[in-house]
Amino acid sequence: MKLMLLLAGLLVITTVHAQVKDMHNLQFTELPKQWDEALPIGNGWLGALIWQRDSTLRMSLDRVDLWDDSPMPQINRLTYKWVEQQVLKGEYDTVQQIGDKPYDQNAAPSKIPGAALEFKMPAGHTVKLAQVSLRDGLAMVEFTDELRFMSFIHASKQEGYFGWEGMSPGQLNALLPSIIPPRYQPSLTEKPGPGSLARLFYPKGKITKGKNSIRYHQPTWSGHYYEVLVEWVVTQKKQLIGAWTISVDKPAVLSKINPALKEPTGWVAHERWWKNYWSKSSISIPDTLLERQYYRDMYKFGSVARPNTPPISLQAIWTADDGRLPPWKGDFHHDLNTQLSYWPGYASNHTDLTAGFTNWLWKVRPENKRWTKAYFGVDGLNVPGVTTISGKPMGGWIQYAMSPTTVCWLAHHFYQQWRYTGDTFFLKERMYPYLQDAARYMTGITRMKDGKRMLPLSSSPEYNDNKISAWFREWTNYDLALVRYMLLLHAHSKRIARIKSPDDSTLMSVFDLPAAAINETGLMMAPGVEMLHSHRHMSPYISIFPLRTLDLEVPVKQDSIVRENTFRHLEQLGTRQWTGYSFAWMANMYAANGKGDNALKHLRIFASNFVSSNSFHLNGDQRGGEYSNDQGRPFTLEGNFAFAQGVHELLLHSHTSVIEVFPALPSSWNTVSFHQLRAEGGFLVSAEKENGVVVSIKVTATVNGKLQIKKPRDFHTWIVEGMDSKKVELFMNVFEVWMKKGQTIVFKNGFE
Repeated sequence: MKLMLLLAGLLVITTVHAQVKDMHNLQFTELPKQWDEALPIGNGWLGALIWQRDSTLRMSLDRVDLWDDSPMPQINRLTYKWVEQQVLKGEYDTVQQIGDKPYDQNAAPSKIPGAALEFKMPAGHTVKLAQVSLRDGLAMVEFTDELRFMSFIHASKQEGYFGWEGMSPGQLNALLPSIIPPRYQPSLTEKPGPGSLARLFYPKGKITKGKNSIRYHQPTWSGHYYEVLVEWVVTQKKQLIGAWTISVDKPAVLSKINPALKEPTGWVAHERWWKNYWSKSSISIPDTLLERQYYRDMYKFGSVARPNTPPISLQAIWTADDGRLPPWKGDFHHDLNTQLSYWPGYASNHTDLTAGFTNWLWKVRPENKRWTKAYFGVDGLNVPGVTTISGKPMGGWIQYAMSPTTVCWLAHHFYQQWRYTGDTFFLKERMYPYLQDAARYMTGITRMKDGKRMLPLSSSPEYNDNKISAWFREWTNYDLALVRYMLLLHAHSKRIARIKSPDDSTLMSVFDLPAAAINETGLMMAPGVEMLHSHRHMSPYISIFPLRTLDLEVPVKQDSIVRENTFRHLEQLGTRQWTGYSFAWMANMYAANGKGDNALKHLRIFASNFVSSNSFHLNGDQRGGEYSNDQGRPFTLEGNFAFAQGVHELLLHSHTSVIEVFPALPSSWNTVSFHQLRAEGGFLVSAEKENGVVVSIKVTATVNGKLQIKKPRDFHTWIVEGMDSKKVELFMNVFEVWMKKGQTIVFKNGFE
């Protein structure tokens, strides 16, 4: 069959700079037997997991905006002022009844699955190979006797494709697909369990079968519905090509497959998208485990992120297929999960995809402003810490699900999007207005006490869980660092954009804030409260990473002492209460501060103990609790993407406006290279180190700007190519040169 022969041939295509290799592929000698070990494919809108369930080959189909967006009952009864009053009275159970318990008591709102396609496992054949080619997102299952199943989701169309080749004449009917709907309805005698999909009580969906098609129509909440459509054709050679899609609130439609065409599925455009994706950047490191995990995680990023989709949620387009609601309802957790999920996109030169996060935050801004006024009673902008796809609050542990500072962390991603692209329109029309709204809100919610502004209630994820003791009457270091950072960004963006705002004089400033709480253990939780036990969330240390503002939080020239004390204290507390993402976050903290060997240790623990066989991040320790007491396996994506950024942090720093290559390499890494990692300021940087010596650095400017790059210690002499070397100045061991958009400069070791 033309489709399948073409796809098989493309498996050997490579590009000059794309270092993803066959050795990085997901590859098994049998089909995975459960959904969280399946072969994942996706395009940001649609996703599928390919695995074996009983005697069938199963494709779990999903769509990113497939949601039950029912309002959370009672959530609008809450106000921040009332919560404060209840905390002061010590009557917090009343708050939990309204803010916390409905999250567990109600099945919706929640992300929901689409359906499954099933094919009978071919009789008389056994699986030889099951793999996903990271290079092009092609999943393939090879059976004995040259029978092959292949599938991909088109990178830029909302359509997935599948096909069988090598069938014998009598196998066709046995290999046709069937749709298996989710079980949204309990049986007559069944009482659905707490996490069961049947608790949604949707009407039974309708399956309509055509000659070469199946349509599944499923009513959901308040008159909404979705459809799954599958169509296929059989070629003259008795081979099968099929397509599928999912639509929300409109009939599903597919492009017609014409097997007479040389390319009937749009593969050329699909392959071109992935080729472009991998050409954006690459790395080469002397650690097989980490390099393989890195490329698998960046494959997942390319599979789940797009500029025009909702942001990456807990499981994104790979919702659980086990008859249950997805872990934590597959929601948008803004107390670390969405943020960590976009960490690697900036440095890996995929700012077109990271734009999806800020695009969505801008889209739901009116709803968030409405909620801010209703819950906090002030104008401006905050964002619920746990939201639905439309930005509405879901409740839960409201210290974090309705945190007073969520918008400040989200503002960091507006800053990242601007700093890595240099997009002045984005700065003026998106970043500054967002920060202006945030600053207005924070001014309204804080109160003056002893000459400093204070929050009525402060918290730090997820310290003391949902107990009343999770609220603090003084600033936690988490909230304080975020607010200080947001105010600095607001002032900085106003100055850079040259904006004159008449009401800014009424807004609070960083000078209104107290210093961070510190003692001999380093950063504390809050004044008078130090971390006394292992804790999964690195929230108290957010000023170390990702904000990198510790020097602004503590007395002058004390930041290095506080940092070292903090690391020492964390190491003493141990990792028994950590989850997978904790190790990835900690690796970033170490690498951002030049501690490459420590970072390497934590990255290797993550890749060895906290991922499934298909590289999905599973929150618990999968090696019998070697490093953590948590041995559960809920799948969430943020750990994967934090891991990938941890690798970037070893290779490139640019947060001080001075670029540094190989700033935190582990002592055992002597030969390393990377291609086109993106630095702040919009510079694309490539560098090579061989046998412990930096050989060359190449920088291309994507916008006009001043390049500042630290001279490697190995450069006793150097050669400049691509620009007049007289224009390059060396000041305090930093090369400085003004560059225009599109210009490239190369620094080479003179070896003298």
